[in-house]
Amino acid sequence: MKTKKIVYNGCFGGFGLSEKAVLRYAEIKGFKVYPKKEGILTIYYFVPEEERFPFDKCDRIWHQLTEETKQEYNRAYGKQIFNENDIDRDDETLVQVVEELGKEASGFCADLVIVEIPDDVEWEITEYDGNETVEEVHRSWR
Repeated sequence: MKTKKIVYNGCFGGFGLSEKAVLRYAEIKGFKVYPKKEGILTIYYFVPEEERFPFDKCDRIWHQLTEETKQEYNRAYGKQIFNENDIDRDDETLVQVVEELGKEASGFCADLVIVEIPDDVEWEITEYDGNETVEEVHRSWR
């Protein structure tokens, strides 16, 4: 039987990759990220700091901007940032990184686990307070 591997977070807190895991993922995928510590978080930019859109200048005048301009800023900002939550959990590179790094792949408040399921199963990830479960998709009503 053919199977697939899926990465999920096995503890309360939430899915997240360590800096080492993000850098390894980017290396394998063939792109570069530029980490920047912001408090307890690390933001991973696709462009070096000197080439980034100057969002700090719009913070002071945000309330004065039109809705259209705010949306433009948000789109520009989103294109500059790598977000590990956008990675499909069955992404082969993600699985490889977690297998290679083991516990070192887990980010803040995360404990990444790999589960193997039959390839023909339609699946989804559910979570409670960041503690995730891989489940077969089924119908439910309330």
